[in-house]
Amino acid sequence: MALPDFLIAGVPKAGTSALHAALAPHPGLYLSAVKEPKFFLTDGPPPRRGGPGDVQTYQEHVWRRADYEALFDPAPPGALRGEATPFYLHDLDAHARIAKLLPEVKIILVLRDPVDRAHSNWAHLYGAGLESESDFLRAVELEPRRTAAGWAAFWQYTGLGQYGTQVKSLLEHVERERVLLLRYRDLRDAPAATLDRVCAFLGVATGLLAEAPPENVRRFVADTPANAVIRLALRTGGRIGHHFPVPVRVAARTPLLNLLHRRHGSRPRVPPAQRAALLPRFTDEIRRLEDVSGESYADWLSLEHASRYTPKGATS
Repeated sequence: MALPDFLIAGVPKAGTSALHAALAPHPGLYLSAVKEPKFFLTDGPPPRRGGPGDVQTYQEHVWRRADYEALFDPAPPGALRGEATPFYLHDLDAHARIAKLLPEVKIILVLRDPVDRAHSNWAHLYGAGLESESDFLRAVELEPRRTAAGWAAFWQYTGLGQYGTQVKSLLEHVERERVLLLRYRDLRDAPAATLDRVCAFLGVATGLLAEAPPENVRRFVADTPANAVIRLALRTGGRIGHHFPVPVRVAARTPLLNLLHRRHGSRPRVPPAQRAALLPRFTDEIRRLEDVSGESYADWLSLEHASRYTPKGATS
């Protein structure tokens, strides 16, 4: 029976793709060729409805156990097997499923400032043509309605950043010593040291990995009338594309994405006013994360420095 020894379980838009790519060359590790099998997100077949592009993603889920085990069959003898599905942390029901099937599993979490994570999430979907809202905060306000309508977790810009509740749930099923918490900033700014931490946690040789290549970075595109038409076409394809074979979908989507990305610029930072508006949604969660993890996160989440993000013109 081939099952994973470790999971990269969170969070989206926080470097999980980069970590997966960085660990793959290690001779003592085997990462599944399918980066996000999403096996533990359901007890059976995935949903059949959702937002733009969701059903096509659901069709990619590896939800049958035999298919999931087959992902790890190519692992060399003695290598530790792993996979990266960054939505496992967010899905509280997945925690019990993981603990039941993998009672000795080790779990790696990469956490990012939740406001920056949410903004990057929105920019990713906007750059893919799937997000209709060009205003980040407006997209955030649509989150409850979209969630109620069954849109996938990737549309939960603030929901995916509720780290305290999520880690607390995970630690109710998995011992603290089997969970490694990493900061996105450390993976980005000090990759060699961070990768050594991961290797030491997994019990394989350190000093072999030095870089975490950028992965899954979506280009940011301007909000222009021409791009609005292209995005509408991409959203339409996202809603109906699951009715067509994958080669047909790719053939239709690729030229549209090329057109959308023909001109692009640097992804904008979160404006101070938007950061100030969103920080209160996460303050209690980060405090809860510190309580359950025994580690301090306020230094990089900017939560103790929220006053510097007072909107222009506001009075104190």
